[in-house]
Amino acid sequence: MTYEEFADARLGALLRYAVMLTGDPHQAQDLVQETMVRVQLNWRRVARSDVPERYVRRMLTNQFVDWRRGSWARRVLLRGEPDESVPAPADHAQSAVDRDQLWTWLAGLPRRQRAALVLRYYEDLPDAEIAEVLGCAVGTVRSSISRALATLRAEHVEVCS
Repeated sequence: MTYEEFADARLGALLRYAVMLTGDPHQAQDLVQETMVRVQLNWRRVARSDVPERYVRRMLTNQFVDWRRGSWARRVLLRGEPDESVPAPADHAQSAVDRDQLWTWLAGLPRRQRAALVLRYYEDLPDAEIAEVLGCAVGTVRSSISRALATLRAEHVEVCS
């Protein structure tokens, strides 16, 4: 597989994943673009891996966790652009409120915990693959997800009280 074939086949999925990580389609595009430049420069190593997509997802996740621009997190929008392929729910206002609240909660999590949640619940990966993407032990993945969910539950209780 060539770099161009890989990019054609997987760019859309990588962008969707990045949107879930960043909460902002424009930041996601920047993140994917920066990652894909690195992928192209290291394509021989990426292509030799057992699963190139997993290797690139790990690169993208590491890039998100280690993003150099300090003001990056402050510029994240809390509301994503609507997906035109998904039918709109009956209560548009409540859907927007729910989406904004979800983005607010996710934005408040540490980046590794957020990445673990996105990999588990959006990408539907098992713990072993999440550990490989994040470069940590399976127990660390479970701990990160548990802490993230506990934080989200605590915030939800505070909001509902």
